[in-house]
Amino acid sequence: MSLELISLENIQEFAHHYGYWAIFLGILLENLGLPIPGETVTLVGGFLAGSDELNYWLVLSVAVTGAVIGANCGYWIGKLGGWPFLLRIGKIFRVSEKRLLNIKEQFSQNAAKAVFFGRFFALLRIFAAPLAGIAEMPFGKFFAYNVAGATAWASLMVTLAFFAGKVISLEQLVAWVSQFAIVAVLILAALIFVPIWLESRQVKRAAEE
Repeated sequence: MSLELISLENIQEFAHHYGYWAIFLGILLENLGLPIPGETVTLVGGFLAGSDELNYWLVLSVAVTGAVIGANCGYWIGKLGGWPFLLRIGKIFRVSEKRLLNIKEQFSQNAAKAVFFGRFFALLRIFAAPLAGIAEMPFGKFFAYNVAGATAWASLMVTLAFFAGKVISLEQLVAWVSQFAIVAVLILAALIFVPIWLESRQVKRAAEE
């Protein structure tokens, strides 16, 4: 899919023509792993609600529903076929099955947090659900955290656009949210990889001694 097809202008046009269906499908498809900017879709919906073109509560409802259904599909994709796929990818990149099992165990211990807070990070929003399935997180627990995370994320995005859209342009709002998302991803990456790096250095030093 080219960048033109997912530009802000195209999303606005689809939302004007198809209303709530555009918001529902956009968010659902992003959660299925397609390159659809879910945050932008949600912000457009909230902005249109703020300008009285759409209803706030219906926008919020379809945003939550699309996010929940999309993530549920991702969970079952991960549960039914994700582990064999990861093993094949591991062989390509020379990552041992033992190492993958260790990663799986670590994710399993933090799966609930990843499913809930992953909603607020673009990449985790796509991969948290399949990884939860791969980690064999109980579906009932996954569903509860999935609904809670989707509701919190959609409420924040729709409400932000609903009110902020009255005083600033949609383009500026999307730009600010995108900048914040980049900073958030960098912070998340640091929180994940810096401890791993420090641990590897300690292991290396212990081996040298």
